[in-house]
Amino acid sequence: MKPIVSVVVPVYNEEDGLQALFDRLYPALDALNTPYEILFINDGSRDRSAGLLSAQYEKRPDVTRVILFNGNFGQHRAILAGFEHSKGSRIVTLDADLQNPPEDIATLLAEMDKGHDYVGSIRRQRNDSWWRHVASRSMNNLREKLTKIKMTDQGCMLRAYSRRIIDTINQCQEMHTFIPALAYSFSQNPTEVVVGHEERFAGESKYSLYSLIRLNFDLMTGFSILPLQLFSMLGIFVSLGSGALFLLLVLRRIFMGPEVGGLFTLFAIVFFLIGIALFGIGLLGEYIGRIYHEVRQRPRYLIASILQSDPDQHKKDGA
Repeated sequence: MKPIVSVVVPVYNEEDGLQALFDRLYPALDALNTPYEILFINDGSRDRSAGLLSAQYEKRPDVTRVILFNGNFGQHRAILAGFEHSKGSRIVTLDADLQNPPEDIATLLAEMDKGHDYVGSIRRQRNDSWWRHVASRSMNNLREKLTKIKMTDQGCMLRAYSRRIIDTINQCQEMHTFIPALAYSFSQNPTEVVVGHEERFAGESKYSLYSLIRLNFDLMTGFSILPLQLFSMLGIFVSLGSGALFLLLVLRRIFMGPEVGGLFTLFAIVFFLIGIALFGIGLLGEYIGRIYHEVRQRPRYLIASILQSDPDQHKKDGA
């Protein structure tokens, strides 16, 4: 029977929490009384995650499929692989760390029953460190202003998508993207629901501060050229201000004589302008780097093997 719901779960070094995930995820989906499938994508884990996923497949081969990458390609590429291999008319993404309760999947699907094609989620009470709260709130505000994409909680990956949106995402061949924002741009009737948020069952977050910064750079540069436009405007104002300051210094020297200690003022101005120039070069480099990655047209991920009981699905060496 063709599944109606596909649950995509990226996995990276989650051996300590996988059994707890199995113990909650399968009963939560069984309670829906709806045909479903679960796609686990092992993103090059270096622990025993692949073995645990294989063992779980042997227990429930009727509803379980396991995609094994031959390296680590990142969470979003793992999810994209799950999208490309999913069969359901409704696709749900879920992290493997149990911070989002699997029982809340029913809440998202209930919203889709109301006609929504994309259901985002808002964590009821975040159990993260204070700096992640501050960073997330700041980046949410900046992202909304730059891209006009409205997501209350962009860091929560428990989301539901219609098949139409997933098929559209599968047509995109971007190397770097942010899936919730991409889906939002394709949706016709999006909504958000409040879901639970728990502490990690085991292990620690795979996202460092640098990874979160990189993710938000990809989000902003991948969905808007407004940063470039703002910097161009800033360059115009700085040029006008520099010209006015130069004229002021010339007039001051003519009518009042040389400024005492003026050399240090000049240094401060020069360093300020150099800083702006370097920031602009870095921003431009972000966009050029994205172009560089796209034009190489390398595969987004490589699949070592797929564990599945459907004989019509053939193993792929890459995508």
